[in-house]
Amino acid sequence: MNSLASPSHELVFDHIADALVDKGYLILNDGLPEALTSALFQRINHLNDEDFRRAGVGREQDQHLNSRIRQDQIRWLEHSDVSESAYLHWMDSLREGINRRLFMGLFDYECHFAHYAPGAFYKRHLDAFRGQTNRVLTTVFYLNPQWQQSDGGELVIYPEAGDHPIERVAPAAGTLVVFLSDRFPHEVLPAKADRFSIAGWFRVNASIGNQIDPPR
Repeated sequence: MNSLASPSHELVFDHIADALVDKGYLILNDGLPEALTSALFQRINHLNDEDFRRAGVGREQDQHLNSRIRQDQIRWLEHSDVSESAYLHWMDSLREGINRRLFMGLFDYECHFAHYAPGAFYKRHLDAFRGQTNRVLTTVFYLNPQWQQSDGGELVIYPEAGDHPIERVAPAAGTLVVFLSDRFPHEVLPAKADRFSIAGWFRVNASIGNQIDPPR
């Protein structure tokens, strides 16, 4: 695991940490190894429809399905697959790197594949509300090779206050977006093609006895 933190990765971690301090978010192209991006794209394409489930709104007992808010299908990543495990290890190296640089106390990481069928969307939302969750840092990694601007499906990022977008991110393969979970409302626009990504969250431990609270 520690071998993943090569000198080149350390430069990437420096860049991410600096951007988080400067403006709270970062859009990074080709931050992860190209071979890993390709392997993850192949992995998600070989999963069966029954491996995915409709994504809900909210968490645990408050979670419910609402197709007027989000329409993606998800599957949580696991260490049993080589490519999924490699991605999880890379993110754990990032967690350690951010903690060394910014002392954020990131304790845990969870992530899932997300499949947006043509026309699917996710309305504007926040990943966390201050003082109410232990999700503190969001990551989105895109897996779509040869994505065209005409395909749509952008991630639109808004400021804490206001309706004018500060970023529109095309979901092109190899693009990594990292942002503070409780600061940036965002939405996923409908696409004309199948759209694949990995959405994840670094969390702090807000409970007693080394138990993550709340669980996913």
